[in-house]
Amino acid sequence: MKIDVLSIFPTMFDGMTGNSIIKKTIEKGLVDVSVTDFREYAEGKHQTVDDYPYGGGAGMLLKAQPIFSAVEALQERTPNTKPRVILMDPAGKRFDQKMAEEFAQEEHLIFICGHYEGYDERIREFLVTDEVSIGDYILTGGEIGAMAMMDSVIRLLPGALGNADSAVTDSFSTGLLEHPHYTRPAQFRDMDVPEVLLNGNHKLIEEWRERESLRRTWERRPDLLDNYTLSDQQQKWLDEIKRGVE
Repeated sequence: MKIDVLSIFPTMFDGMTGNSIIKKTIEKGLVDVSVTDFREYAEGKHQTVDDYPYGGGAGMLLKAQPIFSAVEALQERTPNTKPRVILMDPAGKRFDQKMAEEFAQEEHLIFICGHYEGYDERIREFLVTDEVSIGDYILTGGEIGAMAMMDSVIRLLPGALGNADSAVTDSFSTGLLEHPHYTRPAQFRDMDVPEVLLNGNHKLIEEWRERESLRRTWERRPDLLDNYTLSDQQQKWLDEIKRGVE
């Protein structure tokens, strides 16, 4: 996979790409990440990337020309791929695990990180393929949102994680929140690991995990169950959970 990022603060991405799983995934050659300062593509002596909005109003807008020129230059470098051009914007579609899984299937992603009051509307209308938001709040720029999305996508690439099952069983990947986890010691300050996890019966362990995943989802994110098809057994467990039956 190829990931390009357009930002006027490219060094913000150094910490992300130089550490942990993302760094290892880059070193393995599973993903190629490049961050470009789109100011370099701005015309004029001062390489201005923003200007006042027509009609007046508060704040400055990112100009169309530098971003169009930068995206076109990136596309020329990879003429055999059709990139998804992702605009980081609070008015965009809410990012979720399903979208991460969709983006992970692409060959080339281009993230556009905004600043100031917003973008020239022609960027939305004629350049980008996706407008995406990470939540209903405002940040000073799109970099943090882009990093969150990139992390979520890159870890889904085959070979990125040490255990391939990790991404499959993550919260939201199955449609439910993930079950509780425990590690050694079995007893810590009079707090015990559930006995079922210690008995070696893998069938019972899997049933416990599935039930606890269902319990956690109902207690913390019941909205996820609205679009989740329960099996007969899961429905029985959910009914028992709601009645407080252990």
